[in-house]
Amino acid sequence: MISVQNVTKSFSQGHEQSQVLKGVDLDIKQGEFVAVMGPSGSGKSTLLQLLGGLDIPDEGTIEIGEERIEKMKEKERTIFRRRNVGFVFQNYQLLQNLNVEENIAFPIHADGTLKPSDQKRINGLIKAVGLSGLEKKRVNLLSGGQQQRVAMARALVNNPGVLLADEPTGNLDRAKAEEILALMVSFHRNDNQTIVMVTHDIFAAGFADRIVLFKDGKVERIISRKDDDYAEYLANFMA
Repeated sequence: MISVQNVTKSFSQGHEQSQVLKGVDLDIKQGEFVAVMGPSGSGKSTLLQLLGGLDIPDEGTIEIGEERIEKMKEKERTIFRRRNVGFVFQNYQLLQNLNVEENIAFPIHADGTLKPSDQKRINGLIKAVGLSGLEKKRVNLLSGGQQQRVAMARALVNNPGVLLADEPTGNLDRAKAEEILALMVSFHRNDNQTIVMVTHDIFAAGFADRIVLFKDGKVERIISRKDDDYAEYLANFMA
């Protein structure tokens, strides 16, 4: 589903170039739930931006499905992203003057007219994320956990091949975070949704099938709960 090969990325800092990604290789299968962890500045959020087509690498290839992201022009990447990639952010990124249903429907309106099948999809997602009865409530009146549920439904409304989540539980307490993570797992298991989640939280990462450990712009190790040294290695890595 996702193939990243020898990807590098640098950013300018004054007169100097800072290399954030240093030859990243990563393959993610269809329907897999992968968490990306690492210290601040290790490159994990930059990788997520590249996967979503928000930027392109300096070198290397990024393939989603059969599409080469780095080969696309900016307009092509925008259309591809809108139709094939869902985003969930730490700060929700909702339109505060719109209600729940309007926020979820927004990506569809950006691509055309709302059809009956789209409304059915919206209704199903509202039910799936536990917001039935709140369809007409403005999102600025919702709790943080409820806003993140709206954000997740919006990210999934176009039935994307890939869901990208950047610290989706960072603004939530442990109980609300667990609810959001459980929702992600349900979409992963029931709909075979491919998910890539960046997180600094070991608890959140534990919901994923595999954890990609990032350090100094490279993949340090890919680990899963089945590995004998899973807990010990993860604790030492994040220490």
